Amino acid sequence: MSNLTISLDDELLKQARIRVAQQGTSLSAKVRELLQQYVNGTDDATRRLREEATAKLMLAIESATLATPALLPSPKAATRNTLREELYDDDFRVNDRNASSLSKKPARQAKT
Repeated sequence: MSNLTISLDDELLKQARIRVAQQGTSLSAKVRELLQQYVNGTDDATRRLREEATAKLMLAIESATLATPALLPSPKAATRNTLREELYDDDFRVNDRNASSLSKKPARQAKT
């Protein structure tokens, strides 16, 4: 581990030592933590900016959703065949099945 020498105002150093003592840590550990956050880009200011940007984005999505009228299905869409039915409409097997099922039904007897 490397050593680092920095110059600080005496009053700032005194306040920092008091605060880290209250937190139960050391000044070296706190400086190391702050430097790590700085390097990773996770300092409080960056985190706040990200949270604000996320909140703005969520509001924009919500307002756009509310501004867009709900699309109701048209009556034509309700009676439309499914894709599978459309694909099989021109299928010869369907026609053969329909023809064979018609020939298997008994003929109705006419009333006399």
